Amino acid sequence: MLDSCKLKSACNLPFICNKKINTAGTSNAEVPLADPGMYQLDITLRRGQSLAARDRGGTSDPYVKFKIGRKEVFRSKIIHKNLNPVWEEKACILVDHLREPLYIKVFDYDFGLQDDFMGSAFLDLAQLELNRPTEVTLTLKDPHYPDHDLGIILLSVILTPKEGESRDVELSENEVVGSYFSVKSLFWRFQTQSVRLSDQHRKSHLWRGIVSITLIEGRDLKAMDSNGLSDPYVKFRLGHQKYKSKIMPKTLNPQWREQFDFHLYEERGGIIDITAWDKDAGKRDDFIGRCQVDLSALSREQTHKLELQLEEGEGHLVLLVTLTASATVSISDLSINSLEDQKEREEILKRYSPLRIFHNLKDVGFLQVKVIRAEGLMAADVTGKSDPFCVVELNNDRLLTHTVYKNLNPEWNKVFTFNIKDIHSVLEVTVYDEDRDRSADFLGKVAIPLLSIQNGEQKAYVLKNKQLTGPTKGVIYLEIDVIFNAVKASLRTLIPKEQKYIEEENRLSKQLLLRNFIRTKRCVMVLVNAAYYVNSCFDWDSPPRSLAAFVVVEDMLEDEEEEDDKDDKDSEKKGFINKIYAIQEVCVSVQNILDEVASFGERIKNTFNWTVPFLSWLAIVALCVFTVILYCIPLRYIVLVWGINKFTKKLRSPYAIDNNELLDFLSRVPSDVQVVQYQELKPDPSHSPYKRKKNNLG
Repeated sequence: MLDSCKLKSACNLPFICNKKINTAGTSNAEVPLADPGMYQLDITLRRGQSLAARDRGGTSDPYVKFKIGRKEVFRSKIIHKNLNPVWEEKACILVDHLREPLYIKVFDYDFGLQDDFMGSAFLDLAQLELNRPTEVTLTLKDPHYPDHDLGIILLSVILTPKEGESRDVELSENEVVGSYFSVKSLFWRFQTQSVRLSDQHRKSHLWRGIVSITLIEGRDLKAMDSNGLSDPYVKFRLGHQKYKSKIMPKTLNPQWREQFDFHLYEERGGIIDITAWDKDAGKRDDFIGRCQVDLSALSREQTHKLELQLEEGEGHLVLLVTLTASATVSISDLSINSLEDQKEREEILKRYSPLRIFHNLKDVGFLQVKVIRAEGLMAADVTGKSDPFCVVELNNDRLLTHTVYKNLNPEWNKVFTFNIKDIHSVLEVTVYDEDRDRSADFLGKVAIPLLSIQNGEQKAYVLKNKQLTGPTKGVIYLEIDVIFNAVKASLRTLIPKEQKYIEEENRLSKQLLLRNFIRTKRCVMVLVNAAYYVNSCFDWDSPPRSLAAFVVVEDMLEDEEEEDDKDDKDSEKKGFINKIYAIQEVCVSVQNILDEVASFGERIKNTFNWTVPFLSWLAIVALCVFTVILYCIPLRYIVLVWGINKFTKKLRSPYAIDNNELLDFLSRVPSDVQVVQYQELKPDPSHSPYKRKKNNLG
């Protein structure tokens, strides 16, 4: 029999274990060529016991993350309001080696806020016995408070060597004599196959489809307030994706008519968790009911109307759910570039050519982002280094690079591609520092409107702070290309703008409230000056009139403050805490209303200021077309057609989302605050580490 060690050393075969080699024609010998190097870890997440309470009600909404080598490999479902949750979920994980432990982290889910940490533990995979089921009990600890008892997690695990996808190879006696050439050819066959597979996976698509959801209405919901009504809103969750609807005050039959999209990562679908809540100022919101949607039971490319009965409560929710094929969203290495491949580039240009105006109106364009490197980043760790990674966002599409450890000048060299639904979207690129046991630290951010991008130009963007109002340390090098259909982009401008469902709720800020007041006052003064100008055309004694108008405005503001004081006196019967929360909510509402009013006026101004030339040209073209229509068709016929369209819209499309084309157009024009946020800062060449190296060498 041929010596297995000589066979292995003759061709340097990497790892093909337990292959059968026929050496004598009748007997087969098991020859372990090498250690498998790959393992399959089957985990059953059983339950948790005596977990920590993180909510004000003395409970938690726990879920579990599994991580290996700083990468998340599994996330469980959420068990609401339970300190002894039962999951019974299974996960199959491929492990390259046993040097890295399996980290188990438990979190309390908080919608719209950062989830609370409930404890962590780790499992040493090298200590597990192969091919044997093992029951594991892990004690949860907090590294910052090691003495605290945070409960336990129970698992069942099986670790199995993974022998690969290749079949057993039968070799004849003659082939064994020429073992060097036979096995070496076998090695090259495996090597070629692995290279081909790696090439296919270098450009990976992140999700398999899109779930489009329209929340229509609620029917006969449970009354949670003392007045026999509720202030309902709905939360949706699919995996890590979340969406929260707007609040409908004082009703049991709310009409939402909101549309949003989730990404579908699993081939078989997934389950959407839906919960309905009643908004309460100053205390925890009341739970109305819950329901689920099993996407695997729905057919694709078809809209399904669902009437869902709320469990643990009363009433129904009415939804429209549509599953569609995946959009063009991918991550690849810098060497795999769609636009540099001539064939792919021609296909993309053809897809968005002027001749394909009415083909898939939602597919407006194609965006390619090359994230090359960053320089001079902020040191976030005590070692004077950072572990930076980059998050690229376009509306609700969110992709990440890998992490470059212990480096202030990381190189990522990744290419991201996105499907553009709205050419007025803003590309956001954020750099974070990865931390093992805490949430990632913010290092810097840039916001780039798609219409301001210069194709194919590698640029250094100065990183800004979270509010995008000023610079922070470091620059990031990007190369961006945008291809879009101008007619589709124009038509999409007149429909509602897609809302981001990963946004922080507005909080009360004295500085922000003052800024919004000044912006609103500036808009009011523009109207006052306009009235002054009109009056001056008829009466040359205009200064006293303008002064009188200003005094009237001031008196109106004082009267509103007195009415607010009366309302405050009427609410003195409430508890002290509830009163504080109520005042805070009123202030936040005033802050938001001032922002909306000021933004509306600034957007009108910026339309005429040509802040976004595309939108200004679109407004001119629309006015010209409307003028021609008025010249050719009598006004009464236009009003008649418009009225018939408005009155029959609900009959033709009962679940259509109401919109105003003019307001949708203005929502695409940036306000003065957004203009500052999108303004590109010039980098300082002296801060570049490469520049400093050259100077030192000189």
